This record gives sequence, C-alpha cells and structure tokens, in this order.
Amino acid sequence: MNTRLLYRTIGALVLLVSVSGASAADMAVAGITNAEGTDIGSVTFRQAPAGVLISVDVTELPPGGHGIHLHAVGSCSPDFKASGGHVNPNGVPHGLLNPGGGDSGDLPNLHAAADGSARAEFFTTRVSLKGGDLPALLDADGSAVIIHDSPDDHTTQPIGGAGGRIACGVIEGM
Repeated sequence: MNTRLLYRTIGALVLLVSVSGASAADMAVAGITNAEGTDIGSVTFRQAPAGVLISVDVTELPPGGHGIHLHAVGSCSPDFKASGGHVNPNGVPHGLLNPGGGDSGDLPNLHAAADGSARAEFFTTRVSLKGGDLPALLDADGSAVIIHDSPDDHTTQPIGGAGGRIACGVIEGM
C-alpha cells in the first residue's frame, strides 16, 4: 500500500469512527489496485444493524459508469480473476433489476468524473462483515471488491454486461 493510499484510508476510518462511534471490529477496508498494480484508492465497509455501508474513494478510472461488485474470494492475483464470482451463496441470478435476483454481490454502478475520480456511498442489506443471517465478507476465504470497465445493466447474466475487471481490492477486517 503506498503512502497516499495509507493516509487516505486512515483518514476515512478516523472520520467514520469519530462520527459514528463505530469500533474497528465493525469495519473493514480494501485498498484498490488497478491492472498496472498502482494503488488508486480504497473502499471502506461499516457494519450496520441491517447490512453494510460501503464508502468508495478511487482515482484513475476511465470516466463514466462502472459496475462494482462484491466477489466471493479475497484474492486479486494474478489478473483479478482469483476473486471468483460474486458473493452468491444461494445461486440466484445476477442483477438488481432482475425479478429472480439479484445476488449478494450486486451493487449500484460507480460513476467516475472526467478526471477519473469516483466517490460514492452504497448500502447493501445482502451481506454482513462477519456473518449471522447474511453472507459474511470476512469469512474463511475472504472477499474482494471488483470495479469493472463498463456499467452494469443490472439484468444481463452473469455480470450485467459490465465487461473486464479493471481494479480489485481484498476486503480486510480492521
């Protein structure tokens, strides 16, 4: 993790803890790396009573929409495919707009500005950090967050037409 990313991640966590009173046990972070191996930002996760609040702060993305998903394995090597498919223990179809789905890894699209920066907050009721009634992001084999090249149409199988994987981060507990 480079110094810029480390300071950004620490700052985001300090802000979340100070504003919310959350403990580190209720939080996780993923440092995001692009295909060239450059650290381009971070994603923080905060456990809430009914799901997880996800805060994204990344740079150096192509401008426009990008699918962003939670993947079932906490690995990005060698080409982001080691993260496997989406978190989807019930084997449901992909897509927030799919009447038969969506899966636990589905999230709304991330939109990058003309300068390649993207900041967003998402809330999902489909996962938890450590388990209970929902799939755990911090389970035995971990989880990853993947940013795709194109927007997710929220219906097409298996990934909403979101294209290639352009950035990845392993989700790690605090």
